[in-house]
Amino acid sequence: MKTRILSAIIMLPLLVIVFIGDWLLIVGCFVIGLMGIREFYRGFENLNIKPSKLVANLSILGLYAINIFAPAEHRFYILWIIAVILMSFLYLFNAEHRELTDAMATITGIFYVVFFSFHVALVDQTGEYGLMVWLIFLTAFGTDIMAYFTGYALGKHKLAPRISPKKTIEGSIGGILGSVIFCAIFGYFVIPRLLVHCIILGLLGGIISQIGDLTASIFKRKMGIKDYGNLIPGHGGILDRFDSVLFTAPMVYYYIIFIIGQ
Repeated sequence: MKTRILSAIIMLPLLVIVFIGDWLLIVGCFVIGLMGIREFYRGFENLNIKPSKLVANLSILGLYAINIFAPAEHRFYILWIIAVILMSFLYLFNAEHRELTDAMATITGIFYVVFFSFHVALVDQTGEYGLMVWLIFLTAFGTDIMAYFTGYALGKHKLAPRISPKKTIEGSIGGILGSVIFCAIFGYFVIPRLLVHCIILGLLGGIISQIGDLTASIFKRKMGIKDYGNLIPGHGGILDRFDSVLFTAPMVYYYIIFIIGQ
């Protein structure tokens, strides 16, 4: 319990970054991507898989350069995707010292950590819907907090014992309900005209954030590690705290683009 409270205090600067948004949020996402990809690759190195940090760093720089200098040119993002794949394949040309798994790990890390987290900045840049960036964190952290307390108080039936033994079905349901409640309160007081969408995103986010959390648990289990790092007391590294955000950020962004923005 104490570690969770301490972790919450440490995460308070994040609220300031999200509140200010704009350039500060872009920098924050950049740093999370940079630190997160290093943690993720260290996990693969534990399996003697050697993803390319150079390709990852070039990819991060390229992605954020596009966002800063040509944010409206979505065609450049397609070129970026192609460039990431090509660079990862070129990494294999040192055939005597590289394996297919090295390239696959390189690509997986860039899209899973860097590209997914980049969607936080994209949501902030959706104009009148920029306030919905808060829903990314309300669904991710709200689900995690409520799932923990509900599972602690009522949990009896295991959700996915082979992936994360401590998670329960009761905790999962409590997490989803918590996400819906937090997002509904936010919508009611902050953007009442989008209240229904906030509730829907709370429901979707409550489910998707748990999928993100379980996905991270699968990675760590296969890598043979408990945490990605030890940066945050009680929660390990950057990825251990933002694993749910990696899934909720794209969900909120594409919901805005394809549903609300129509």
